Amino acid sequence: MSAFQDRRDVLKLGGVGLAAGVMSSIGAGATSLLTPEHAYAQAQPSSLLRTVLDRKKLIVGTGSTNAPWHFEDEKGQLTGMDIAMARILARGLFDDPNKVEFVKQDPAARIPNITTGKVDIVIQFMTISPARAQLVAFSRPYYVEGAALLTSPKSKYKTFKQLMATGKSVKASVLQNVDADKLVHQGLPQAQVMQLDTQANVIQALDSGRVDVAVVDLSTVRWLVKRSPNAYIDAGYSYFPMLYGAAMRQGDLDWLTWVNTTFNVAMFGHQTDIYDQAFEEFFGQKPPFRKPGFPPI
Repeated sequence: MSAFQDRRDVLKLGGVGLAAGVMSSIGAGATSLLTPEHAYAQAQPSSLLRTVLDRKKLIVGTGSTNAPWHFEDEKGQLTGMDIAMARILARGLFDDPNKVEFVKQDPAARIPNITTGKVDIVIQFMTISPARAQLVAFSRPYYVEGAALLTSPKSKYKTFKQLMATGKSVKASVLQNVDADKLVHQGLPQAQVMQLDTQANVIQALDSGRVDVAVVDLSTVRWLVKRSPNAYIDAGYSYFPMLYGAAMRQGDLDWLTWVNTTFNVAMFGHQTDIYDQAFEEFFGQKPPFRKPGFPPI
């Protein structure tokens, strides 16, 4: 029988027939290979996957002061989109989203805490870059960040179209850095730029009317508009995309593959509840409908 003919005959069995045929051919004893215990045993002994399962909790490095990604609620509990991604992993490991220990850390400690083994994974709005990927292994992206334009109901110019039409009369605030002017001018080529030392001051300049628009992260725009729709407006334009991913120790394919699989299922598969709820809570938007028959993007 040709390989092609054999494949057609197998397909004719259908789901039930195929399963029955395969199971009968390999024997009852081989079915035990499909148990979670046997799957666990296949992981490399040195893999963090086995270590975490044995420990019965996940240790995640993250921050605590940057809404909507990681911050403390009124009860002092960590919340935010990064925290939701950690709970997705905990549920995948232990069927319990609360079996996670959070290590609060400064952004500068993200890579050192991974390489020294202080944490199992870092989920802390970490931008994926080729330079960083030489030091840590990144998961698949779980958010596409970007620069966006925040205006106010008190602003003379509220929409991107109005801001562009105004040209060089527009004043824009942005966080101070060497590329700040360039970043603003990618979105508003003729705007006057006011660089400020903190994100809070960037937004306060808009609140006080010293600028017409604040150039901040898209996630910040969505968070502020959701929390205070009477105080802020999304001008309707975002640009300069950046990928956020979780970071792990290099050289552990089992752990990396498991994390990516779990994120894929949570973002595009049949267990999207935690991701969807967090996306709506922190960004004020529903993720797009996942259409069966098409691969995730």
